[in-house]
Amino acid sequence: MVKIRLKRLGYKKNPTYRIVVIDSREKRQGAPIEELGHYNPKTKEMKLNKVSAENWIKKGAKVSETVTYLIKNCDENGALVYNKKSEQKLSRKALAKLEEQKKQEAEAAQASESADTSKE
Repeated sequence: MVKIRLKRLGYKKNPTYRIVVIDSREKRQGAPIEELGHYNPKTKEMKLNKVSAENWIKKGAKVSETVTYLIKNCDENGALVYNKKSEQKLSRKALAKLEEQKKQEAEAAQASESADTSKE
């Protein structure tokens, strides 16, 4: 069975990967059938031959979970489109304060609605 997966390169604690098409019985560092691109997780830099990858998928190659993510999140040129999360994690105190503000705003909105209805 043919798979599209990552081949690890780089030295200790500084990995870089090649995206390769390889026989599933080969070792991780074995000789690939074709190299489709490379990926550096530290700098979020990637170059991928997306057309070739899609052709291999059509031929029946199984794709690893990580490579599936990389293929979905790359543009036509094969560069990774990395979207940073806009949502920030807040501390318990900050969450409590935010909930308190929402309650006060809701109460103020209800009070203004009841004042509007009583005027009519």
